[in-house]
Amino acid sequence: MAHQSDLISQDIEAYLQAHQNKSLLRFITCGSVDDGKSSLIGRLLFESQMLFEDQLAALESDSRKVGTRGEELDYALLLDGLAAEREQGITIDVAYRFFSTDRRKFIVADTPGHEQYTRNMVTGASTADLAIILIDARKGVLTQTRRHSTLVSLLGIRHVVLAINKMDLVDYSEQRFRAIEAEYRTFAAQIGLHDFVAIPLSAVKGDNVIEPQGNTPWYTGPSLMPYLETVELDETRAQAGDFRLPVQWVNRPNLDFRGFTGTIAGGQITPGARVMVLPSGRTSTVTRIVTHDGDLPRAVAQQAVTLTLADEIDISRGDLLCLADTPAQVASRFVTTLVWMTDQPLVPGRGYFMKLGARSVTAQVTHIRYRLDIDRHEQLPADQLALNEIAVCDLETDRPVAFDPYAENRDTGGFILIDRITNSTVAAGMLQSGEQLLAAEYGPLTARQRATALGQIPAVLWLPAGATAGAAEALATSLEHRLAVAGVRTMRLTETALSHGLNAGLGTSPADRIEAARRMVQAAALLSQAGLVTLLVTGVDTAVTATALVADLPGQHVVQGEAFDPARVAAEANRLIDVYQSLKH
Repeated sequence: MAHQSDLISQDIEAYLQAHQNKSLLRFITCGSVDDGKSSLIGRLLFESQMLFEDQLAALESDSRKVGTRGEELDYALLLDGLAAEREQGITIDVAYRFFSTDRRKFIVADTPGHEQYTRNMVTGASTADLAIILIDARKGVLTQTRRHSTLVSLLGIRHVVLAINKMDLVDYSEQRFRAIEAEYRTFAAQIGLHDFVAIPLSAVKGDNVIEPQGNTPWYTGPSLMPYLETVELDETRAQAGDFRLPVQWVNRPNLDFRGFTGTIAGGQITPGARVMVLPSGRTSTVTRIVTHDGDLPRAVAQQAVTLTLADEIDISRGDLLCLADTPAQVASRFVTTLVWMTDQPLVPGRGYFMKLGARSVTAQVTHIRYRLDIDRHEQLPADQLALNEIAVCDLETDRPVAFDPYAENRDTGGFILIDRITNSTVAAGMLQSGEQLLAAEYGPLTARQRATALGQIPAVLWLPAGATAGAAEALATSLEHRLAVAGVRTMRLTETALSHGLNAGLGTSPADRIEAARRMVQAAALLSQAGLVTLLVTGVDTAVTATALVADLPGQHVVQGEAFDPARVAAEANRLIDVYQSLKH
């Protein structure tokens, strides 16, 4: 099971060829602090004989100096390389290691256990096929165990190993193992993790890491390494999915060749297949599949290829090639799960660069639907996000992009947000769904569509001031604050505010005052079509005009009357607030 093979001494070229063709499994280790993640990976590296003599000598020396195992080797030191990690005995940064056996190659990411390093854990898990969630047999299921399990579920990792570690410290108790497994199974069902394998092991002693040591005769399942060598890879499922090729480069070495290069993110392709370019929607036929080693009769997921097409159509970096009969979705508004990864909080409305595959666009979070409390698995209201917080948000881009929901394809459904000033990555996201808004196919947006995007009913709340204009404006200001607290997006229009702009040049004659009111009502109607709630304060009774202008809008509410009636207006405002509260729930 070790990396070494007899072919190394007998036929090195045959060995290298066999090694090159091995499948690759990417996995992470996660869990609470001091559950033994680094020790477990160190044991796997040691047992697979992937350490050079100088590394072994350094491990022996470091174990004597800063190790926690006395005279024994401290395998955790193979991973915890930062001074702070060795001083505190914890993992801070993500540590990647490569090792292999005769059957498979592995890339493992040792991720931090502390809550404050959640973003590091998300980074390590973004490309993983499998997660090993460690539990200290003495402590059982902890808050951080639940936290990391929820993140694993959100990130779409299909294979999970529940490694119940340090069994040697509980005398290899079957009762303790079964109790932890049952508790975790109940929690896992709540977050959608229905398929996991529980293994009792001791990373320090080696029990069930490579093979059983005889201390757990009651356990009949696989040891950790045999399971890692045989588990199904995600690339197998990806090859059976819909064809997706994000274009990374337009290959134009001479006048006679024009190809489109990228790594296939799903499915397979053959010459003669009819493909569609997104977001443009143009179609053509594949003529060749070109690689460095020659043309291929078929290419599958994870292969880097160059496709040539029968037609000269406009394709650029960031476009997505799909089979014409199974295209991806195209949208500019999305529902997404967002992990915030910087100290500066997220405030809706600020612009960022969004990178989805090779496509870069400008984007902004328009609304935070709820923040996820992953410790208690609750949905909480939020108007901003702090470091390491996770939320479901509405996202809008400045142009349509092609995508798949993250649950269907992680490569075409996962993205990052980049600060436009510092160029630092501020968030990682997973697209759930999108609203298709291509004008050529769907026409201009309607008032109802704009209102739906804002999640509210457009309305004109008209406050006829009469002789008490000051009081009406004060009430409009108060109502605007109350509606804002209720989550309603508003705009306040008053005669005072517009006297130097829209109504500039009008006098105080009856005709001018009617014209001023007409302009204000028209402005309120336009704001309603944008999906807003407009608080309109005017001193002329133009209820008939206002009603006529907004009659075709969904949910229009106009307070009518010659005299100013604060009680009536307040009652109408309360009714509006109730409407919006019911919409949210």
